[in-house]
Amino acid sequence: MMKRQYGKSSWIAALVSVAMVSGGSVLQAASGKKTLMLDFENVPAGSLPAGWQVAATHPNGRPNAWRVQEDSRAVSGKKVLALPETPRFYGGTFNLCWTDEVSFKDGVIQVKVHAGTGNEDQGGGPIWRVKDANNYYIVRWNPLEDNFRLYFVKDGHRKQIATANVKADPKQWHTIKVVQKGQDITCYLDGKKLLTATDQTFTEAGGVGLWTKADAASCFDDFMVQGK
Repeated sequence: MMKRQYGKSSWIAALVSVAMVSGGSVLQAASGKKTLMLDFENVPAGSLPAGWQVAATHPNGRPNAWRVQEDSRAVSGKKVLALPETPRFYGGTFNLCWTDEVSFKDGVIQVKVHAGTGNEDQGGGPIWRVKDANNYYIVRWNPLEDNFRLYFVKDGHRKQIATANVKADPKQWHTIKVVQKGQDITCYLDGKKLLTATDQTFTEAGGVGLWTKADAASCFDDFMVQGK
């Protein structure tokens, strides 16, 4: 099998390719952990990675049009996954782009986010242990509110688990990392541990993906999932 390399992480050399999924590389280390790395470079512009889907919690009409597009601000290569327009924004709508072809329970999720535009909301972040459009964990950064928050969405209702005040330049890329181990969740922004919590709302493995709220038109790059 041909090995495709995604991102610029130095630890790639220590991994061996075992499969291809969702337009990225699934690699396996000696420890048995599998890693998905997706920088969207091999995904045709205007489409989504294979196996990914667009959805919304509390949709207002059709879900917004997530797509891979070329962007001069891309962290790796020339492409990002973006929600470039939000013409049907609604304050209670959560915009999702996710896949259930990756099953994640415990491990690490990391992604780079660029806030883009939005009058009501900006920013966004990763979702995990996703059951469907109404059930998942989410951690997101919002530069309009100067905060970084962890939530769960259960049966379409969002509940805050933890929050931290933070100021981060919305014109720059920022890295969100989540570490999940059993019921324990730790969240980082640009390498700083800002949130810790224990929660048992979702205890089983689920899908992974990306999230924005209302009119937040954001870009994402270098999506990485490492788990068993």
